[in-house]
Amino acid sequence: MKNTIEYKGYIGSVEFSEEDGVFFGKVQGIKSLISYEGTNAVELVEDFHGAVDEYLAMCKEENVEPEIAYKGSFNVRLSGDLHRRAALYAMLHQQTLNSFIEEAVRSKLSIN
Repeated sequence: MKNTIEYKGYIGSVEFSEEDGVFFGKVQGIKSLISYEGTNAVELVEDFHGAVDEYLAMCKEENVEPEIAYKGSFNVRLSGDLHRRAALYAMLHQQTLNSFIEEAVRSKLSIN
C-alpha cells in the first residue's frame, strides 16, 4: 500500500483516523500548510487535487511564486567525524562534497 499521492508535482501524505473515520493528509516538502481529507479514497484524492489547485490559484492571484517541493537543496547533519571523512574522501577523489553526497544517495537508491 502506498501512503502518498501526487498531483501537479506535489506529493501528499495519506493517513487515516480511526476515531473520526476519515482519511487525511498534507502536502509534503513545502512550508505552506496544504491539508485535505475525505471519508473514502475518492474523496481524499478529489480534496487533495482541489487543495493544490486552490493553493496555485491563490499564489497566482497574489502574484507569489508557488513553493516547489524537493527542489534539490537540503541541509544534512552529520557527526563531525563523518563530515570530515566525507570531505576528505571527496577531495581525494577530486570531487566536491555535494557531488560525493549525490553519488552516495544515488548508489543507495540504485539510481545511475
